[in-house]
Amino acid sequence: MIRPEQGGALRRELIGFAGIVERNMYLIRRFAWWELAWFLYTVANTLTIVFIAKGVEAAGGQLDVNRTTIVLLIGAVIWSYLGLIFEIVTETVAWERWEGTIEYTFMAPISRASHLLGMGAFAVIYGVLRTALLFAVVAASLSVSFGNADFAAAGVVLLISSVSFIGIGMMTAVLPLISPEKGTQLGFIAQGLLLVVSGVYYPVTVLPDWMQWLSVISPATYALRGIRSAILDGFTLRNTNAVNPVIYNVSVNPSIQNCTFEAPVARKYNAAIIFKRAKGHGRITRIDGLREFLARHGEHVVEQRLLPFGSQRRDWKKTLVSDGYILLRHPDWDRTYELAMAAATEITMWAE
Repeated sequence: MIRPEQGGALRRELIGFAGIVERNMYLIRRFAWWELAWFLYTVANTLTIVFIAKGVEAAGGQLDVNRTTIVLLIGAVIWSYLGLIFEIVTETVAWERWEGTIEYTFMAPISRASHLLGMGAFAVIYGVLRTALLFAVVAASLSVSFGNADFAAAGVVLLISSVSFIGIGMMTAVLPLISPEKGTQLGFIAQGLLLVVSGVYYPVTVLPDWMQWLSVISPATYALRGIRSAILDGFTLRNTNAVNPVIYNVSVNPSIQNCTFEAPVARKYNAAIIFKRAKGHGRITRIDGLREFLARHGEHVVEQRLLPFGSQRRDWKKTLVSDGYILLRHPDWDRTYELAMAAATEITMWAE
């Protein structure tokens, strides 16, 4: 039985989880035209890869063009999906830096697990939809037959393997905190290493022995094996050869095992952030109460980022920080709360 206080905490975490997913949906909508441009680029890149099979045949090579084309198509599409998962999860910190919201996100009243799981859930939802659309568009451009392919089984394998992909992405997401300039690039290096050893475009048996050992611990190896079995050979979820390796990899892959990071932490202050929204429309004309508030409590104000006079009032649908904010801190929690309420009620922004 869940106690009332536990139910409240669970509800708060679920709301925070949903909020992270929703926020990323708004970001995608905001950059919709860029997303379309990158999707068209991905389509062109995928077609370039799958036409290799027809090119080999045209050059006199002997091969099953239909099967080879599908093998390359699955490899290119799954690699695109893996790249998207890595991009979203690995750039969790980088996005916050670009948007100028890293401090506010880390101070939000949700656990880091809910934050990262929200990012992972959005990555999977958006990635699966985009991958399905990519597969359909590219397949429609090719003269291939899928025979008795089981796309439902392939989709389940993809969802199961996503757990491992997100686990690796979470490990690389902390790299920008270590090196803001180069941390994100290290995440893409990890992605490139998976490309080499996972058999994206070729069977892993062609690799040197030491690289084949590395392919054993790559979740992409099992994801590709299961998806290709489902689409090329019609394996269903009842066929253990298609799904069990992926489930095993998700269960034992060290990339998604719980780990801890320990360091001495001294929590000297309670912090509060107050976002302000101007009344009216147009440009900021005045800010009532700010000077008086700073005169009384300025020593506790860490940062004041309210829009200056003459600035255009922001569209609340296109910003995460409204028309500015005040960040303050104090050793005593009750005093921090009082200061936050004072800033919320005594400071008013006006726009005309």
